[in-house]
Amino acid sequence: METIQIITKRKDEFVDITKDVSKILNQAGIDSGICIIYCTHTTAGLTINENADPSVKKDIINYLNKAIPEGEGYSHIEGNSDSHIKASIFGSSLNVIVEGGRLVLGTWQGIYFCEFDGPRSREVCVKIIKG
Repeated sequence: METIQIITKRKDEFVDITKDVSKILNQAGIDSGICIIYCTHTTAGLTINENADPSVKKDIINYLNKAIPEGEGYSHIEGNSDSHIKASIFGSSLNVIVEGGRLVLGTWQGIYFCEFDGPRSREVCVKIIKG
C-alpha cells in the first residue's frame, strides 16, 4: 500500500490525483489487475469525473452547497455535518481496472479527492492488486 499526501486550500475543493495514482501504479510494475483508492477521512471523499473542463468541478461544488448548505441547524456539535453528508454521498473508495500497465479511464476522466471540510492535510491510500 502507498499513500498520497494532499494539502487542500479551500473548504470545498476537488483535487485531481490521477497522476499521483498513475505514478504509484507505474512503480508497482503491474500489467493487469485492480487499483483501489481509499480515503481515510469522514469529511472527504473520492470520485471519477471529467478532468478537461474545470467548470465541471465548480458546478458540482456549487450544486452540493445549495443542496446541502453549511450551518443549516444540524445536530453534530462540530458544525461540519454538511461535510459528513457530502462525503457519504461521494463515498470513501474507488476501484479502477488496470490493463496494459495503465488505469482504464475514459478520455475525459480523472480521479478526484473531494474535500468538504478544508483546508486540511489529508491522506489517500492506494493498493494495487495483480490480476
